[in-house]
Amino acid sequence: MQEYIAEGTTLPEAYHKSLELLEDYAPETPCPDYATTQKELSMTLYVEEALAEPMISRLFAGGFRELEQYRQEILDGILDFEIERGNWAYTYHSRMKDQFPFILRELRRNPDSRRAVIDIRDWRHDSAEGNENPACLQHIQYFIRDGKLHCKVLFRSNDACKAAFMNAFALIMLQERFAGLLGVKAGSYTHRANSYHCYARDFNLLRGYTDRIKGASAPEELTYCYSGEWDELMQSAAGDIARTVEELKHR
Repeated sequence: MQEYIAEGTTLPEAYHKSLELLEDYAPETPCPDYATTQKELSMTLYVEEALAEPMISRLFAGGFRELEQYRQEILDGILDFEIERGNWAYTYHSRMKDQFPFILRELRRNPDSRRAVIDIRDWRHDSAEGNENPACLQHIQYFIRDGKLHCKVLFRSNDACKAAFMNAFALIMLQERFAGLLGVKAGSYTHRANSYHCYARDFNLLRGYTDRIKGASAPEELTYCYSGEWDELMQSAAGDIARTVEELKHR
C-alpha cells in the first residue's frame, strides 16, 4: 500500500488534507469483516506544532462535550470502571496508565532516549480467536529533541471521519501533559494509520467534509481556537460529564 502524507502546521490543517487525500485517491475496497466496502489509504498526518492554534476542526463527528469526555477517557480513565463491570474488555487508558511513570522516568534519566514507548496492543487479547474488538491504537513513542517533546503514534486501523480527529486531539493533550511534567515544550505530533479508512455508510459524510474544505475561502470557516474558546466550552461540560459517569456507575 502506498503511503500518503498530510502535513500541516496545525492539527486541523493536517487532518483536513488527510480527508482530501482519502476522498481523492482511495480506491473502494471490500471490508468483509463488517459486510461493507471502504475507501482506504495508508496515511501519515504530520503536525509541525502540536499545540498551534487553531487546534479544533469543525469537521468531526461530535462537539465540545464529546471531545471533553474523550479527552478525560484517554488522560484520566473516567470510564475504566466499565472493565470491572464486564462491559468492556479494556480501555486505552487502562492499557497505558501503568506505563506513564516509565515515560517520565526514562526521559528524565536520558532526554535523548529512544526507549520512551507505550505499548497498547495486548497480543494475548487482540490476537485471540473470535475477538471482535482488538485495539486500533498500537503504540506511542516520545522523543525530546531540541528541547521539545515530540510524539509519534501508530494505529493499525483508524476511521477517518468518525474517530481520527478526536484520537489525535486527545493524544496531543496527553503529550502536552507529559511535556509540562518534564518541563519542556510540546513539539510535533505524528499520527500514522496503516489503514486510514471510511466505511461506505459514511461516504457522503466524507464527501461533505471535503466539499467544505475545498469551498472554504478562509481557514476560520473550518476551525475553532482551543485556547480561550473551546477549552472554556469543554470545561463547562465537565460537570455534566461527571454526573453522567456517576449515573453509569450506579446503574
